[in-house]
Order: sequence, then C-alpha cells, then structure tokens
Amino acid sequence: MARRFDNSEKMLNLYRAISYYRKRKGLSQEKMAEELGISRQHLAAIEAPNMDRGLSLDLLFNIAAVLEIEPYLLFKLGIDA
Repeated sequence: MARRFDNSEKMLNLYRAISYYRKRKGLSQEKMAEELGISRQHLAAIEAPNMDRGLSLDLLFNIAAVLEIEPYLLFKLGIDA
C-alpha cells in the first residue's frame, strides 16, 4: 500500500517565500509574471495561501532566477519562519 504524503504545509511555506522574496526585491506581481512569461493571475494563484496550485521545478528555478536568489532559499524560509 502506498504511503500518503501531506506536503500542504511545505507548499504553503514555499508560496509564502516566493511572495516574501518578490516583495523584498520590490517587484509587483505583474512585473514578476511578465519576466517569468506567465500571467499575473497565475502568479497570484501561486502566492495565494488558499490555492493549492502545483508548481513545476522549471518554474521554481525561473522564479529563483528572477528573484536573483538560490532556489534552496525558497524552501529554507519556511523552516526559519
């Protein structure tokens, strides 16, 4: 029988970290979405705490590049926060 995994808290922390670093860099959702090549609505859905929106590794790496941070920092913030 396959194990059940609940990563909802980890994903929530990841989405919060994206929002935190975006704001820290002074980017609006619209500007960051434009740099990523996605819609502002897509980025807003990623950052929204009540949305369970999946996130590809490719997009995660692109987000880190736009934010000019190492990708691991997006995971680390939730641990320390």
